[in-house]
Amino acid sequence: MISPQKLCIPAMPSRAAIAVGWAMHWKHKARLQNAVARLPSVVSYELYYRLQRHLGGLRRMDAVAGLSDGLEAWKRLLAAGDEPSGGTFFEVGTGRAPLVPLAYWLLGARRTITLDLHPYLKAELVRDCLHDLSRREADVRALFGPLLKKRRLDALLGLDRTFRFDLRAFFDLCSIDYVAPGDAARTGLRAAYADYHTSNVVLQHIPPAVLERVFAEGNRIVKPGGLFVHRIDYSDMFSHSDRSVSPINFLRFSDAEWDGYAGNRYMYANRLRHDDYLRLYRSAGHRVVAVEATVHQSSLERLRAGELSIHERFKDKPPEILATTSSWIVSRKS
Repeated sequence: MISPQKLCIPAMPSRAAIAVGWAMHWKHKARLQNAVARLPSVVSYELYYRLQRHLGGLRRMDAVAGLSDGLEAWKRLLAAGDEPSGGTFFEVGTGRAPLVPLAYWLLGARRTITLDLHPYLKAELVRDCLHDLSRREADVRALFGPLLKKRRLDALLGLDRTFRFDLRAFFDLCSIDYVAPGDAARTGLRAAYADYHTSNVVLQHIPPAVLERVFAEGNRIVKPGGLFVHRIDYSDMFSHSDRSVSPINFLRFSDAEWDGYAGNRYMYANRLRHDDYLRLYRSAGHRVVAVEATVHQSSLERLRAGELSIHERFKDKPPEILATTSSWIVSRKS
């Protein structure tokens, strides 16, 4: 255990100043995150969590929205001609609460292995999510409709009514194996273990060379003909809280410049564009089954009008690719 007295912790602004920086000015947020990331891991993770919990996006968890992300992936598997009920899922990137794996279980998955490089998951957030789902049971039933395994939801809500929340009991009930820290490029799973390989706005945080290894490992652990379904966010994460910048603001910087702002464990983004990911899929030997890309129209118009500066690294890409801010990609390994 590291003594707090022996840590050199940067001076922090007031709570009000943090709130403004966190919610508004992206450069303030970048400086704060870089300062927190430089601390020893045991302190850094806890401090960053507290900032998110009290000043950021974790002030109130929307558990139903998290379940919706899992449902959307499930629907795309159905659209690809698969029946995922009874299947085994492998998820890259768990996050703070395993809501996507929970959705898979409520829809009929046999098991989900969810792996994260960083131990971000918090038991108190999982507990709060269960409370939220109990309060909004009607919303959950409406969200899933006829796809819902009703007995599983009843069992989940019964767990919420127990006197003391137990994370292990939650994992056991919902057939979730949580691994953190873990390496999606070296999972340790046997070959052809899983039916599906999934992620939800995670791939953009993985360096390109590592992404290639993640897909190679995915090819190994997914059964022949298995499906990959990934939702990718191509936007500048700072734009999510600072509305003064465009979703592609980070494309105006060199790699070195951007690394100075966001080259830390919390905000790293590879800045790959939609066409780069499609090449990655092809090089992994995948047949892309479905693509749903979202183009940010305002950014596209400003690019065409020459109102947004773009760094030389991205100058050879067409405006439509530069302005693509997210996608769903479903592929089948050959």
